[in-house]
Amino acid sequence: MPRPRKCRRVCQMPSYNEFAPKECVANEDCIILTVDEYETIRLIDQEGYSQEECSLYMNVARTTVQQMYTSARKKIALMLVEGKKLKIEGGDYRLCDEKETCCHKRGCHPCPRIK
Repeated sequence: MPRPRKCRRVCQMPSYNEFAPKECVANEDCIILTVDEYETIRLIDQEGYSQEECSLYMNVARTTVQQMYTSARKKIALMLVEGKKLKIEGGDYRLCDEKETCCHKRGCHPCPRIK
C-alpha cells in the first residue's frame, strides 16, 4: 500500500486561477495546474527560494518539491507552446492559518532562509 500523500502548506490561493489565449476555443481541453504546483512556481521563480527552502516552507521533502516544480513547468510550457487554457485548482494542500511561523500574510512571520 502506498504511503499517504502529505498536505503541502500554501500561503494563499492564487489571485487568478484561469489563463487562456485570446483565440482559445471554449470547449477545448485545458491543463490543470494544482495549487501546490502553483505554490512551488511562486516560491522558487518569484520569491527566489531554493528547492530546499521551498520544501521547508511547504513542509514536504525536497524531492517532492522537485517533482512538483518539474510538473508545473511542463504544464506551463505546454500552455504557452500549444496555446491551451490553464486552470489552477485542486491538489494536496492546506492553507496557512496565519498563525504559523512561516507565512507571508499579515500577522505571520517570514520563512527563515537557509544559510
